[in-house]
Amino acid sequence: MNTLDTTDLKILLELIRDPRVQIGELSDALGIARNTAQSRIRRMLRSGLLHDGGREIDLEAVGYDVVAFVTIEVSHRELDGVVGALRLIPQVLEVHEISGRGDVWCRVVATDTHNLQAALRSILRIKGVIRTETVLALHTHIPYRTEPLISRLAQSQAQTAARPK
Repeated sequence: MNTLDTTDLKILLELIRDPRVQIGELSDALGIARNTAQSRIRRMLRSGLLHDGGREIDLEAVGYDVVAFVTIEVSHRELDGVVGALRLIPQVLEVHEISGRGDVWCRVVATDTHNLQAALRSILRIKGVIRTETVLALHTHIPYRTEPLISRLAQSQAQTAARPK
């Protein structure tokens, strides 16, 4: 779905900011009819752009189909500044301080390899970044998930509650 208009993008932004926003609140905030908001969300869900009831956006569907994992070696005195600067790069989706090779790991998305190169250059220009190593993702076999963990906890609690005391 690459035919998103301004209203679609505003709806997506509101859903990102508050995934539990009600249709009435959403339509009021954007100044559109409830039916318009509801039909557009339904369309985005049907197309696969929105997942999990509107809580997860398929970035590939909006043109960000290059995913890279970047390991960054950082001058430790500059770590906080590096993290703050990474926060300002829109293509950086997440940042983790890590052990092992490198100091910081981040997931970066881009529209194409030129856009990725521009993001990587932005990262390299950050004060305190010593070097980076980039790995491209070719395919996502298991997307980020939490359901198996919560299911296991629920099952464990149910078994504990069912045991005779």
